[in-house]
Amino acid sequence: MSDLPPHDSSESDEPEPSEPFGLFDEIVAAETDRDPDLAVIEAGSRTLRTQGAGGQQADVPARPADPELDKALREVEAELATRWGETKLEPSVSRIAALMDVLGEPQRAYPSIHITGTNGKTSTARMIEALLGAFDLRTGRYTSPHVQSITERISLDGAPISAERFIEAYNDIKPYVEMVDGRQEYRLSFFEVLTGMAYAAFADAPVDVAVVEVGMGGSWDATNVIDGDVAVVTPIDLDHTDRLGETHAEIAAEKAGIVKQDATVILAQQPVDAAQVLLKKAVEVDATVAREGLEFGVVARQVAVGGQLVTLRGLGGEYEEIFLPLHGAYQAHNAAVALAAVEAFFGVGSAHTQGLDIDTVRKAFASVTSPGRLEVVRRSPTVVVDAAHNPAGARATAEAVSEVFDFSRLIGVVGASGDKNVRELLEAFEPIFAEVVVTQNSSQRAMDADELAGIAVEVFGEDRVQVEPRLDDALEAAITLAEEEGEYAGGGVLVTGSVITVGEARLLLGRG
Repeated sequence: MSDLPPHDSSESDEPEPSEPFGLFDEIVAAETDRDPDLAVIEAGSRTLRTQGAGGQQADVPARPADPELDKALREVEAELATRWGETKLEPSVSRIAALMDVLGEPQRAYPSIHITGTNGKTSTARMIEALLGAFDLRTGRYTSPHVQSITERISLDGAPISAERFIEAYNDIKPYVEMVDGRQEYRLSFFEVLTGMAYAAFADAPVDVAVVEVGMGGSWDATNVIDGDVAVVTPIDLDHTDRLGETHAEIAAEKAGIVKQDATVILAQQPVDAAQVLLKKAVEVDATVAREGLEFGVVARQVAVGGQLVTLRGLGGEYEEIFLPLHGAYQAHNAAVALAAVEAFFGVGSAHTQGLDIDTVRKAFASVTSPGRLEVVRRSPTVVVDAAHNPAGARATAEAVSEVFDFSRLIGVVGASGDKNVRELLEAFEPIFAEVVVTQNSSQRAMDADELAGIAVEVFGEDRVQVEPRLDDALEAAITLAEEEGEYAGGGVLVTGSVITVGEARLLLGRG
């Protein structure tokens, strides 16, 4: 895999207002050789036709303004990009275990909450982090993939680490990484090195608790060198079937690998065969189980301005009138899972029965953000981005869009990865899209726009499909179609299909 191209500071100059995409071709050309998980268009603060919905989100960092710091970060990214990407796997924890050994087992310096599942992991992790922080615990959060900046993956105290700290974390463990590389059949992968960086950074901080999202699966995932006091399993569905199994039960067996001896397991609602596997594993390791719909769950929810108002039943009783500034029923269920996980961490339901302080819980949930998840990034017409990338996620997103937004005509912009079940993803969106503009992002994993169009035509019909291989052209076309409804008619655009597509769209729309 090739290194990143040398950084030329002239490429970061802002284009003239009349040329909002003046450097698009150069950016894409430079980025397509990158590791797919680093392939984000670094397009500065360009806007599309009119000003976006708001300024930069604090939890989605921009490139460093200091040219020397930006150069140093690019050098680290370039070195990471020479390693196996997250889609190339050798299912084993031997290499990461060896790295932890030479680093002095930093992952054992703090308790942890470990999260697996198919959908909802990152949002749930962010909610858990917010709750723990509200109770004055210092947190470390490790999630993947990132929306725009690689530094998003490692957070301390609720915010991504700075570029300086990211570079320091890499340089601190680099000699040990090279030592392990020399002793193993395969070099440590991109994800394994990042995992080592996160665990070492958390120990160095130090944190009171780590919130860790698996990269893929569970048993052989690089994160699984921790023994989570609490293991969380978000809803399991069919995804990565070539690596995890072709049935819910097979996938659950792999994800059950994060359930450790005497842990507490928080189970979101699961398919019956998946639940059976997970419960069997819990019995084998004498873990305590709390199940959504039985021991905890969503009691009530109603749509509110900017999110929803929910009542949750936790392990210690009901928590009423909680404002959650995220849309969709699935986010309410994520909130219930997150609350139960934090209650379990504090011993609610086992050591004591009293619930958590309701005012603190309300404050925590009200502060939650989840970039790229039903996020409004532009107004007039409204443009929403959502990182749904598999059929289950697409169905949840389509349901939420119908509930939250009163679009008279919704245009889809879809750029998907070639290894996903694209047909079922498109079928999930077909009832809510008046038309769809198919495109592709800059990742090497992206499905070719023409290939995607062929599937889209079969799902939507030829008259409802437009092909724009360049993402900037696709956004422009979709906004134009939405504006045909008139300024006050309620047309909108939903950009979806891939985390990378969403990250690139956010940048092009001035959110990065």
